[in-house]
Amino acid sequence: MAGQVAIIGAGLMGSGIAQVAAVSGWTVTLRDLTDEATARGVANIRGSLEKFAAKDKISTADAEAALGRITTTTDLDAAAEADIVVEAVFERLDVKQDIFTELDKICRDSTVLATNTSAIPITQIAAVTSRPESVVGTHFFSPVPMMKLCELVRGLKTSDATLATARSFAEEIGKTCVVVNRDVAGFATTRLICALVMEAVSLVENGVISAEDLDVACKLGFGHAMGPLATTDLTGLDVLRHATENIYNDTGDSKFFPPELLSRMVAAGDHGRKTGKGFYDYS
Repeated sequence: MAGQVAIIGAGLMGSGIAQVAAVSGWTVTLRDLTDEATARGVANIRGSLEKFAAKDKISTADAEAALGRITTTTDLDAAAEADIVVEAVFERLDVKQDIFTELDKICRDSTVLATNTSAIPITQIAAVTSRPESVVGTHFFSPVPMMKLCELVRGLKTSDATLATARSFAEEIGKTCVVVNRDVAGFATTRLICALVMEAVSLVENGVISAEDLDVACKLGFGHAMGPLATTDLTGLDVLRHATENIYNDTGDSKFFPPELLSRMVAAGDHGRKTGKGFYDYS
């Protein structure tokens, strides 16, 4: 199936998707707002591939070939020839809608328009296009080169053909897919992790248990590979808080209301691994 894919957003998520697509033989256009952003994205990809090569998980030649399949741009019009577009920008509905409004004008009628959102209903994003049947959720997990799951999400009007194309793309780049058939805020995986994390933070906030012991309890008691608070640090406290807030705003369900501790940590800049401090210290 390998063809042309445009990735909109060169952050860690977008560059990760670009990397696995390029390794799998896709021609990749990586687009962001500035040359500096796309350069950081390519640097992230190169660094990741070098680590894989050092562990003999990919040859140096194949890594260089993958990098050669990636071109960068600040021009959204470069998505015009793509077979599939994957948007991977910040989790704000208005930002995503602005991009999809433009993609609707730019892309061919046959192009699948995918959004890498973890919490925003696909139907809301698709509503600004003239082809909601071509819009689908492709929720990848970070770090994309390591995580095997892709959560495919149907919007209210997503067609079977669109879902099938998105699934073929995800599977071809090495992912195992699950399908969410009802477009609820947070889908399945984000609703589950957000509910768990909000309760975990509340328990720590109220002095019931330490962050370390809570994570140990989940790892040894439930077989989790990583505790919920360590997962929050990896994902980003700001990212998870925003996702939870999106679910709460859509559902009004109190279990998704962010605890005060989480909000204060985000306000203080303690966002997890990327800032050096979250529930754990990474300095």
